[in-house]
Amino acid sequence: MSDTPEMHETVSAEQQSEPKKKTTLLQDLLDIIESAITSVFLVLLLFAFLLRPVTVEGSSMNPTLYNQDKLLMVSLFYTPKAGDVVIINGDHANLFTDASQTTVTESKGMEIRLVKRVIAVSGQELDIDFETGTVTVDGEVRNEPYIADLTTRNDGAFAYPLTIPEGYVFVMGDNRLHSTDSRNSAVGLVSEEQVMGRAILRFSRDDALCTTWFDQFAILN
Repeated sequence: MSDTPEMHETVSAEQQSEPKKKTTLLQDLLDIIESAITSVFLVLLLFAFLLRPVTVEGSSMNPTLYNQDKLLMVSLFYTPKAGDVVIINGDHANLFTDASQTTVTESKGMEIRLVKRVIAVSGQELDIDFETGTVTVDGEVRNEPYIADLTTRNDGAFAYPLTIPEGYVFVMGDNRLHSTDSRNSAVGLVSEEQVMGRAILRFSRDDALCTTWFDQFAILN
């Protein structure tokens, strides 16, 4: 009879430990769920405000980019710079309305998103010699190893040379003979507000254009 109280105390202690174990397991599970939700939220936040996927349509950026190439675009705190590959909101075009090419007026654009390369930015003087196909910025001929052909097509949107007005950039596709860009009145000058971001990485390409798996990837200059 003397063992009965001790046995009673032992059983009682085990019974008390069961709820504690269940509480600990539940808390661990809640912590895991909370961490997973936080991670998903951070990824969504990253893609919404910093990195966004973009798919190329068309051949205007050949040979740098091809149809259906997939890119990552940086948009947060981005300021356009000459040489950058950018994604543009092409809802409207910006053209000069005076002979001196100083007054810019907005007109209807192509109403699609465009992938182009920034050639000149605000304050720079741009000249294009359509006979020789050379592009000159601030008196210096640009070295353009990325183009498919020389710039010999003039779509008549501007007289050259011209000075890029404040708040605008001049863009062209790398496939100069097959690109609708700032040379064309359907695009014209691009306001900095129209520049959605810079393409920094190609992360997918049609297998038919790749020799190895690694050919799908490229850092864009």
